[in-house]
Amino acid sequence: MIHSKSIVSKNMEGGTGMTTVNFSRRTFLKQTMAWGSALGLGGLAMGRNRSARKPNVLVVVADDMGYSDAGCYGGEIATPNLDSLAAGGLRFTQCYSTGRCWPSRTSLLTGYYPQQVRMDPPRGRLPVWARVIAHYLKPQGYRCYHSGKWHLKGAPKALADGGFDHSYILHDHDRFFNPKRHELDDENLPPVPEGTDHYVTTAIAEYAEGFLKEHAAKHSDKPFYCYLAFTSPHFPLHALQKDIDRYRDRYLEGWDAVRQRRWKWLCENGLINCDLPPLDTDVIPGWNFSKEKLREMIGPGEADRAVPWNSLTKEQKRFQATKMAIHAAMIDRMDRGIGIV
Repeated sequence: MIHSKSIVSKNMEGGTGMTTVNFSRRTFLKQTMAWGSALGLGGLAMGRNRSARKPNVLVVVADDMGYSDAGCYGGEIATPNLDSLAAGGLRFTQCYSTGRCWPSRTSLLTGYYPQQVRMDPPRGRLPVWARVIAHYLKPQGYRCYHSGKWHLKGAPKALADGGFDHSYILHDHDRFFNPKRHELDDENLPPVPEGTDHYVTTAIAEYAEGFLKEHAAKHSDKPFYCYLAFTSPHFPLHALQKDIDRYRDRYLEGWDAVRQRRWKWLCENGLINCDLPPLDTDVIPGWNFSKEKLREMIGPGEADRAVPWNSLTKEQKRFQATKMAIHAAMIDRMDRGIGIV
């Protein structure tokens, strides 16, 4: 399973004994292809009798998802498609990404650290020598597809700048229902009217499915690279009601219990080897506000920091449990989207 970039894989003390690997940019791009091919693509992937051909590649990106959210890493959220891929493939124990949107995506698509290509902070277009992965794959005979979030600020157009053959880009990163700004193959699409059942996570998966079906029909003699870039579960917390209902009471036990259970699973499975640290109540969301201003903005009923669950009122517990249920619902729906592809 891959989330954003992995430049260095390090040994885990007391863990699985993974070999240290230092990747150059070229090696990183080659390894991205190898990792993606290990994921498998069901009926669209090539069979064993075609194993001599170049591999098809599917890269799936989740936005701001904790790895312990997935069932295959001890999470309680239903992720059967991710779990199936993990069971039949390779799971990393030391895979790091930048905890921000555009820097991690920049690294994933270019093979460079974001600072090297003027993307942290973003300062104009990519340097002329920094190419996107499709530019490397197309000369090797690949067809390249993208669906979802782009956010590569230095190369704003997926076809003209990124070298992809087809692309669906969602620019409304903060709108999971009825997007107003999105485009297909570098051309603007009309806003989705309110009152429809349009949900961005499903749409991203369905566009990718369409690209790959077309590939199977018209370009089956060529390998493909598909970059499936979900916005889920990045804020805001927007989910389908039927998905929320599946988790409505799941988190009433509180985040302390969830944290304890996940930590225990990770320890038992050799992914970490440490004591569970205490909650750090001095850490607040990094919105460049003072503590006083933050409390004023979010209101008296909200928790502005990691506090013990039992310190909350009954109403606060229900509110926080609902927020966690929405987060889980977003991941649940994303996994269903992966199943579509």
